[in-house]
Amino acid sequence: MDYRYIITIEAGKRSGKPCIRGMRITVADVLDCLAGGMSYEDVLSDFPELTTEDIRACLAFAADCERRLFAKKAPEI
Repeated sequence: MDYRYIITIEAGKRSGKPCIRGMRITVADVLDCLAGGMSYEDVLSDFPELTTEDIRACLAFAADCERRLFAKKAPEI
């Protein structure tokens, strides 16, 4: 999934944290909900302005961040 059209970063909004479609809902807000055991339906109920695609974009963004962290770490020899 290409999350770049959904996840936005603006210096003046939520201290530059990654947000969803320019709203004040951060990727971390959504990921915290999912990590806490909420279902997609629960998240969508709490944040009715979100879509299933927004949630998937948050997961794709997090996966990409994890890949980048791992790629920067020097392999142990």
